[in-house]
Amino acid sequence: MTEALKMSMNLNAIDAAITSRMSARAFTQQAVPRALLEQILEVSSRAPSGTNTQPWKVYALQGASRDSLVEKVCAAHDAIRANPALAADYQESYDYYPEKWVSPFIDRRRENGWSLYGLLDIGKGDKDKMHAQHQRNFKFFDAPVGLMFTINRVMGRGSLVDAGMLLQNIMVSARGHGLHTCPQAAWNGFANIIMPHIGAGEDELLVCGMALGYADPNDKVNSFNTPRVPAAEFTTWLD
Repeated sequence: MTEALKMSMNLNAIDAAITSRMSARAFTQQAVPRALLEQILEVSSRAPSGTNTQPWKVYALQGASRDSLVEKVCAAHDAIRANPALAADYQESYDYYPEKWVSPFIDRRRENGWSLYGLLDIGKGDKDKMHAQHQRNFKFFDAPVGLMFTINRVMGRGSLVDAGMLLQNIMVSARGHGLHTCPQAAWNGFANIIMPHIGAGEDELLVCGMALGYADPNDKVNSFNTPRVPAAEFTTWLD
């Protein structure tokens, strides 16, 4: 096999991993070997970061540690529904979404939400089903592995970009091994529960969580395919 053919095959595999990545929202109970997780994280550590600061930390939860966190956060999520005033006790450490939405972003957000709920037969006024589906986030969508990502609070906003590149590496590498993922900002509001649970220091900022495992091919939620704006629409060519 020629070097050119090998390179072509590798490029095709990378493209396939990227294009087949999705936010899986239902996982099987099949365990992910720790050795495989370690390999994915080792490869993903090659993510770039400003002046090679590598500002991230990763906390991998499996078994009892995963299940205990799920129980704690689901209980808090239920408590907020029963008493909305409790939401004030659970604030994000940074603004993931804007305070005021504008087009076209709000339009894409609405399309995403209602398309997903439509697939799951959740009507606009069905608050019970909405709550239950939102809480699926806090069960890692039944994935056996939950990841939590932090950066040091002393770092600037650029370190969030660095962390994002690490996340992307993990998601693409996971796909290369037949796994799926779901990056989750939904956890961010519960940082005051999560950070002590994972043993994070006061100098750490929760970036987001991620579910990782083998996607359930029989659950219709995993047939949800989000649209993408064509590159021609977001690219300006300057000659």
